Amino acid sequence: MVHKESREGDRVGSFRYLGRTGVLVSPLTLGAMNFGAWANRDHDDAVRIVHRALDSGINVIDTADVYSQGESEEILGKALIGRRDDVVLASKFHGQIGTGPNNRGNSRRWIVRAVEDSLRRLRTDYLDLYQAHRPDPDVPLEETLRALDDLVTAGKIRYHGTTTFEPHQLVEAQWIATDRNLRRPVTEQPPYSILARAAERATLPLAEHYGLGVLTWSPLAGGWLSGRHRSGEPEALSSRLARQPHRHDPALAANQRKREAVEELAKLATEAGISLIQLSLAFVLQHPAVSTVIIGPRTLEQLEDQLDAADVRLSTEILDRIDEIVAPGLTISPADEGYIPPSLTDPAQRRRTQAGARR
Repeated sequence: MVHKESREGDRVGSFRYLGRTGVLVSPLTLGAMNFGAWANRDHDDAVRIVHRALDSGINVIDTADVYSQGESEEILGKALIGRRDDVVLASKFHGQIGTGPNNRGNSRRWIVRAVEDSLRRLRTDYLDLYQAHRPDPDVPLEETLRALDDLVTAGKIRYHGTTTFEPHQLVEAQWIATDRNLRRPVTEQPPYSILARAAERATLPLAEHYGLGVLTWSPLAGGWLSGRHRSGEPEALSSRLARQPHRHDPALAANQRKREAVEELAKLATEAGISLIQLSLAFVLQHPAVSTVIIGPRTLEQLEDQLDAADVRLSTEILDRIDEIVAPGLTISPADEGYIPPSLTDPAQRRRTQAGARR
């Protein structure tokens, strides 16, 4: 039912191409969201996690300027001294930094400043991949793409991509770049796990169509698939619960449904002779559109628990069983989609008021 590939020394899995870039990446990417005030405040411990990940064969690190307001990037800057050339380093812009009204978003003004700030914190003169962390409905997509194209020309970044964009926005970005003779986005970073499978509807097929590299985030569904949220066990306090109660509050109906699915998946993993974590990561890795899966360990122990997943291959029987527990294309909780368009959150964008009605 489960096949575990042989490993060479202490290396993680085999490398894959990041879309059509020609860049080879490890199946697992080290996500640095938990480094800093949001989770692990111990810089030395975070550096040890980075070094262990690199020593295991991971060659991609993903962060963002908004993670602990730049602290994550600062930690990585220290961790990568003497090892920068061995790493495919990715960061992101979009989130609010500080209090300035223009210190956010996808405008040219902010992108040009944000990249310099990230480079300084990361102690490097270029980023391998620079990503728009979310769509920005207030900025024309062409403006964002032109700014990123200029950064490639200037040597500040090697490639650019998107994160949690809607499928139609992925198509629009490809069309605008082609029509305006700009460098196209080469990656997309969607949320994807057994509990959040909406990306299978259009995002992953589009990625295959356009040759985009796919770096998936939240493969353990924010910890739900780590085995922490099991029935009959006391709920563990976490920084995630405090920051995102809509995703983690066990009292919410959608989260109760996630717990039920986790119980079934845990039983399946036990039958297969692997951990729930291995089952969950292997599931994401086996989608043909996925280049690499971002893991976000807070501790060295959490990292060790996830490294072996790159060598696990699930049988068709197990994959079919997973489909029975959570149907393809289904995301149990909308809160796990990562981005909800303003057209759904702002009533003014979908309801015509009396004053604005046509006569």
